[in-house]
Amino acid sequence: MGVKPTENIQTARQNQLETADVTIPAHKTCGGEEQESHEVFILKKQEGTVCERIARSFELQHLSSGQFLRESLGGGGEAGVLAQQYLERGLLVPDHVITRVMMAELEKRREQHWLLDGFPRTLGQAKALDGICELDLVISLNIPFETLKDRLSARWVHPASGRVYNMDFNPPHTQGVDDLTGEPLVQREEDRPEAVAARLRKYKDAAKPVIELYKSRGILHSFSGTETNKIWPYVYTLLSSRIPPILPDEEH
Repeated sequence: MGVKPTENIQTARQNQLETADVTIPAHKTCGGEEQESHEVFILKKQEGTVCERIARSFELQHLSSGQFLRESLGGGGEAGVLAQQYLERGLLVPDHVITRVMMAELEKRREQHWLLDGFPRTLGQAKALDGICELDLVISLNIPFETLKDRLSARWVHPASGRVYNMDFNPPHTQGVDDLTGEPLVQREEDRPEAVAARLRKYKDAAKPVIELYKSRGILHSFSGTETNKIWPYVYTLLSSRIPPILPDEEH
């Protein structure tokens, strides 16, 4: 397209932005042996449509830290009980809890190609991830705070299946009910506006050193924007230079 993939889509003052980040290692180290792998890590899950497009275009398994966390909540284990206490207060789940959940899941998938959505979000989590993967590319998606808050606050879910709807751009066919079962949708406590705002502010502070870490390694690429369709061509171009796509950009 004749445009550098790291070129900003739009300009916004840094203090008005929350950051969603993607890290993409071309290799990972397992048991001391370096193996070819293509893994994508989305440090923040607000841009779900970007995650879905990456997974489809590059044939990657989409692993959501939020989904793993919800599964741990339903499992009744120690990590799930601890996580629930923080989520109910609109707080970030602490490093030692989310890291325990995520490392257990990622260890099972060392030989797979995957897209990781929602981890790492802190320096401690990033260092834990270093023990599994060697990262060589990070994409930072800079999105205005109010845009993220509005998108998250518009999310409703079908508890039994985990299907997520967004009342702004992915609403159910009938207001308040699941498309497939007709059962009622609910809004999770963590998605209520006041909880979302508190979590985003805490995330911004926690994510700064993660961004600086990847920036210091020379692997950070930044994009700014609010519309997925405008950001996506740049993301696709960058990823295509590292991972052979299975779908052409035009199909999106």
